[in-house]
Amino acid sequence: MSRSSHYTGLAGYAHDAAPQAGVLLVNLGTPTAPTPAAVRRYLAEFLSDPRVIEYPRWLWWPILHGVILRVRPRRSAHAYASIWTAAGSPLRCGSEALAYALQAALARRAPGPVQVELAMRYGAPTVRERIEALQRAGVRRLLVLPLYPQYSATSTGSVLDAVADALKALRWPPELRIVNDYHADAAHIEALATSVEAHWAAHGRGDRLLLSFHGIPRRYFLAGDPYHCQCMATARLLRERLRLPPEQMSVSFQSRVGRERWLEPATDATLKGLPAQGVKRVDVLCPGFAVDCLETLEEIALRGRADFLAAGGAALHYIPALNDSAAQVGALASLILRHLGGWPEATPGYDRAAVAAAQAAARSRAEAMPDDR
Repeated sequence: MSRSSHYTGLAGYAHDAAPQAGVLLVNLGTPTAPTPAAVRRYLAEFLSDPRVIEYPRWLWWPILHGVILRVRPRRSAHAYASIWTAAGSPLRCGSEALAYALQAALARRAPGPVQVELAMRYGAPTVRERIEALQRAGVRRLLVLPLYPQYSATSTGSVLDAVADALKALRWPPELRIVNDYHADAAHIEALATSVEAHWAAHGRGDRLLLSFHGIPRRYFLAGDPYHCQCMATARLLRERLRLPPEQMSVSFQSRVGRERWLEPATDATLKGLPAQGVKRVDVLCPGFAVDCLETLEEIALRGRADFLAAGGAALHYIPALNDSAAQVGALASLILRHLGGWPEATPGYDRAAVAAAQAAARSRAEAMPDDR
């Protein structure tokens, strides 16, 4: 076959260079605009992922393309428009701010240079684009940090798929490490706790603290997905850190779609039922979201508040995600530095001249070979 290849090259990368470290942050993604057309493109990619929708393709494809993508984009576009800012998507802007802050923190704290890039699992910039950019910059040691504190096959598992697909396109993939989850990380729990305490200090304390996590179908949990257990672990650790009795904190699961049974209790039903239990003021925190997005700003802070007030509640206060707060940046920087530790140093006595000579000889042999063999 020809010496040409479909694999991505290194664009002048020096093979004798000291290995550089890179961090790839990955968040879910967002439409490019709050319009039905942009939302349709985004949903088509998102809902085509077999990690997200575990139905046989022959069954799911007619539902997705014949029903959902004809109906849902217009409704979702209206929801996105209600939270869109002059700078664009809150998730995109918040994720970029977090990546920038982490780059600055690692420049101060890391023993050597660490390059941070941000990718979106769906939409742009893609995982493949950012991994290729890191490799062009000389990164040979790559740490992937999905911005999902709790692991689920629907989120972190899908990121792993995208990373694997990207590495297939590289002739010389980097060494790879992945943060599977950080749901019980002590600094992360402390960051959540301080955000709650700061909110209480500024706005007063509600009758109940509700932790609303994104939901998944119950059958995913029964198939072995650890997400539910990790959500409950996060909730327990946060309650203990805040020294709250069990009756002052509740856990629920939001964003349910379709007819099958999802993790329960559902957040919308919980909010509608709390006033009847004597809860007139509720504080809501969404510890499964590193950055504010549609599910927090529209589903909870807007629709959730409306449901709670309509049911007889007096006030719902949404506690923002950690975003690019100093507490989150510090916690994630510490997490990154731990996961980057332990990689061996460059081999002592590395002879650059000998390597260069060997590479020149290899190139000469390759050039002497026929194009097709």
